[in-house]
Amino acid sequence: MDIHSQNKDALAPMFDALYDYEPDHVHKLLNRSFHPDALVQLAYPFETLGGAEGLYSEAYVPLHRAIPDLERRTTICIAGATEHGDNWVGCCGYYTGSFAHSWLDIPPTGHQVSMRFHEFFRVVDGRVAEFQALWDIPEVMMQASAWPMAPSLGREWLVPAPATQDGLVPSPRNSQRSDASMQLVGDMCESLGNYATTGVEGMQLERYWHERCSWYGPAGIGTGRGIAGFRNWHQIPFLNGLPDRVGDASKGHLFADGDYVGFTAWPGMHMSVSGDGWMGIAPAGQKITMRSLDFWRCENGMIRENWVMVDLLDVYHQLNVDVLARMREFNKARVF
Repeated sequence: MDIHSQNKDALAPMFDALYDYEPDHVHKLLNRSFHPDALVQLAYPFETLGGAEGLYSEAYVPLHRAIPDLERRTTICIAGATEHGDNWVGCCGYYTGSFAHSWLDIPPTGHQVSMRFHEFFRVVDGRVAEFQALWDIPEVMMQASAWPMAPSLGREWLVPAPATQDGLVPSPRNSQRSDASMQLVGDMCESLGNYATTGVEGMQLERYWHERCSWYGPAGIGTGRGIAGFRNWHQIPFLNGLPDRVGDASKGHLFADGDYVGFTAWPGMHMSVSGDGWMGIAPAGQKITMRSLDFWRCENGMIRENWVMVDLLDVYHQLNVDVLARMREFNKARVF
């Protein structure tokens, strides 16, 4: 069996434990699956945690307290090597269950709630040496009717699994198909960089994106359908507000598995808020970085679906806007 299939198999018991969440079993499997000195980085406000133990005690324990029937559902699971020679496993999906008690001061609803995740694991000798993950905390705020910031331009909904229902890529690994997907997404990302010198036309979106593509952005931005939807609800506001954005390839990890490509970086871009501002943030030339964790699905030589997560709470934090504090102010007189 190839190393990437082995890595997925090595992490499968941990994923199973998170699906049938039982605290002691999850605790044991996390410690078994992570190296003792693993680097663990999670979305704001968690940030860098103390290995598997910190991930369990500071992230999972409070989340499980709020959602007693917590389960983790995976819609995409891929593995591959980056150009740096590192081996990664990437997972996309959502946490769900009954939102019974407050979490991060987000008021509970008593109803089933969902929170998207993109979680990436760098695996060495069968165990996780590095973990980079974004949880879509703003999505939980929205479901609790507690979102205190600007409204989304795109469509907010429960972002679906791949249209082809094949995101849990099986063994054996198809190297030829993986290489083709990697080339397509890599060429597309490089073409996006042409905006600085040749404008929108230089990006050649129609060359890479299927006419019926779906771009699933994070809560706070939302989903765009087709190239027009992607441009109207994300790209145009993004470029207008952050025109000098630059990707840092040296900090990114791009890998492919069959028709799927994953990317993680901590952070992956830097820019300044100028132009027209972004997401209701007034432009003042503030310099920020951005964490973006992505999955693409390729179909017949075109990109058909793209799942995107951005750590928006970290962006606001860099601009000295405490979204969680603002949320508490909006909801302090709420009667449950």
